Amino acid sequence: MSGARPARKSSGRDGDETLRAFPGRLWCVVPAAGRGTRFGAQRPKQYVALAGKPLLQWTLERLAACERIGGLVVALAGDDAHWPGLRELAGKPVLTTVGADERSGSVLAGLRALPASVGGDDYVLVHDAARPCVRGDDIARLIDRGVAAGGALLAAPLRDTLKRADAQTRVAATESREARWRALTPQLFRRAELMDALERADRDGVAVTDEAMAMELAGHRPLLVEGAESNIKVTTPADLVLAEFLLRGLRAEG
Repeated sequence: MSGARPARKSSGRDGDETLRAFPGRLWCVVPAAGRGTRFGAQRPKQYVALAGKPLLQWTLERLAACERIGGLVVALAGDDAHWPGLRELAGKPVLTTVGADERSGSVLAGLRALPASVGGDDYVLVHDAARPCVRGDDIARLIDRGVAAGGALLAAPLRDTLKRADAQTRVAATESREARWRALTPQLFRRAELMDALERADRDGVAVTDEAMAMELAGHRPLLVEGAESNIKVTTPADLVLAEFLLRGLRAEG
C-alpha cells in the first residue's frame, strides 16, 4: 500500500490468549494515523480534547464497552507522541501498529496486525477514530445483519434536499435523494476479503475513501444497515460541541 510504513511490534497482552476469553466477539481496527489538517488544531485531530479526554480515547472506550467487540487494533502514525500507551480497555486487549498516510493503508496495516487466531474468513470491524458517539446497539445490529449478508456498513439515508453546485457554487441542479445514503462506521467484512480488496485498489491506483468502496470495486455488494444520526464524524471544531452534547446523552442512557 503506497505511503505505508513498516508495522512496529504490537503492544498489549497476548492477543490470541485474550481472544479466547471472548468467544464469538469480533476485533475492531481503528485507523488513527492521520493528521486531521482540516480541523486546524496544533495536534492531530484524534487527540483534541473532548469533555476532558482525547477524542480517540472516547472512541476506543465506546468500542470497548460494546459487548460484541473482543479487542481493538489501533493504527498510529510512526512518530505519534500523543498515544497514551493503552494496553487494554474494559478488560479487552488494545494492540497498536504503524499506519500510513492514507486511511486505506492504515486499515490494511491494522488488518495485518490482528492476532493469528483471527482467520481469513473471520469478520472484523473498522471504525473511524473520530466517531466517538457510536451506539452499541447499532454495532450489534450491524454484526447480526452484516454477517448474514456477507458484509455490511452502518449508514444513514439522506433526508435533506440535495443540491449539485456549479463552478461558482451556484445551484446547478436538485438531485434525487432517493436511494442515497451517507456511509458511517463501523463497517464489517471478512478479514481476507477486505485485505484483498484494499490491496487491489492500491495496485490499480484507486484512492478508496472507505472499506465499502474497496469491496464494491472488488465486486461485492455490502448491505446498508441503518445507524443512528448521532454517529457523527468530528471534522470541525463545531462538531466537538455537538459530540460533547451527544456523549452526555449516551452516558445518561448507561
